[in-house]
Amino acid sequence: MLFNSITFFLFYLAVLLLYFLLPHRKQNILILIASATFYAAWDFRFLGLMYVSILTDYFCGLALERTSKEANRKWILGVSILINLGILFFFKYFNFFALSAERLLNSIGLPGWTHTLHIVLPVGISFYTFQCMSYSIDVFRREQTPTRNFIDFAAYISFFPQLVAGPIERASALLPQFEAPRHVSSDQVSQGIWLIFWGLFKKVVIADNLSSLVDPVFAWNTPLSGGLVLVSLYAFAFQIYCDFSGYSDMAKGLASVLGFKLMWNFKRPYFALNPKEFWSRWHISLSTWLRDYVYISFGGNRHGSFHTYRNLMLTMLLGGLWHGAAWTFVFWGAYQGTILIIHRFVSSLFPRQQPAPRPAWLTLLQWIFMFHIICLGWLLFRANSMSQVITFLSAMLFDFSWIPMAGGTLFAFVILCAPLWLMEWLQEKHNNPLVFFHLSKPLQISFGAAMITLLLALANTGSQQFIYFHYHPIGMSF
Repeated sequence: MLFNSITFFLFYLAVLLLYFLLPHRKQNILILIASATFYAAWDFRFLGLMYVSILTDYFCGLALERTSKEANRKWILGVSILINLGILFFFKYFNFFALSAERLLNSIGLPGWTHTLHIVLPVGISFYTFQCMSYSIDVFRREQTPTRNFIDFAAYISFFPQLVAGPIERASALLPQFEAPRHVSSDQVSQGIWLIFWGLFKKVVIADNLSSLVDPVFAWNTPLSGGLVLVSLYAFAFQIYCDFSGYSDMAKGLASVLGFKLMWNFKRPYFALNPKEFWSRWHISLSTWLRDYVYISFGGNRHGSFHTYRNLMLTMLLGGLWHGAAWTFVFWGAYQGTILIIHRFVSSLFPRQQPAPRPAWLTLLQWIFMFHIICLGWLLFRANSMSQVITFLSAMLFDFSWIPMAGGTLFAFVILCAPLWLMEWLQEKHNNPLVFFHLSKPLQISFGAAMITLLLALANTGSQQFIYFHYHPIGMSF
């Protein structure tokens, strides 16, 4: 059930009508039922799988509270991690590692085997697994008091607006909102409606139309030139951003109308001037999760530069693998780790005691450089294989037939992204993601009318899936 579908609109409307007729406790039961219905609409077989994780961490949380002996508490946490990561590994990574092992054996002249399974990847498994694990880890660290109310906990984990693509919410932020009565204000409703509309616009007008510029290039269906590859890479950078941030905006808006406050998952990431800043703006719920539960667990920056660089690289390698079971994602994670290490090393050589104003032209050059560093990473993320990465890099470096083959693509890219750039420039200038509400009424009406016109004229009516939860079988071979 996609957010950008009529089916979901009718489902959400029915939930709303019932929700405001019920008292607090029954609202939570309704959310639990609605979330189960929402997830079962993808594939009811995996609803039970999600509840295995929910039950595991609910009872592990209670057991951790009752147990004072540290060794026993570690065993309880180990059960939670083993079950959650075991499920995630089997459904998302079993075939990847089995096939990789077979190819490794074949490369050194040893006989391999093909023990792969036709496994369907449960939608959202990476998101709800991390949300479950963070709860048990926080209880283990005594940073979170476990809840005894199973309905509240299950509703928190399975909350349908953010269930299948985040943001990955911490129990300390979201669980209390289930435990206490909610009072929905007019501001929450108006802001929620705006976020739903803005997120839908980013998805169906910008992202889905940019896919028609990107997909043929990466499918090898068009003659390649350096310019075409480069412009397609620009287009993908904004396709994945509008697709994923559009989902996050809609999730936050849908939750807001119900009286919940979800975190901002994106903060205009393409305004970043360095890799560290980019990861403080991009997929914030994942980057902070990796920081708090992986990087710090490895030791963080507590034991000198070498260990800090090692921990950064390991964290980003795992972050890359979290995105998908393919070597291109592993290399993408390694690339992100490398640029973070380089930035940290260079920053250590030139420490700045006080932020000094820099010339605008220098800031502009730094921004252009950083944007292209990000786009180079997106080539690894989007490519179908490492050989395609090499071919595309070669085209960009050595094929200069740019304008004839890329001009039309560049024009379409600029036209589609213009409303986004205008809104994000205003948001960045005022440091306010809800700057729309601070515009004058004539500007609000003009911008809204333009968006509605574009939505009616350019919206993709095929209800394309969101990039981060393509529902597909994991292949039998590479």
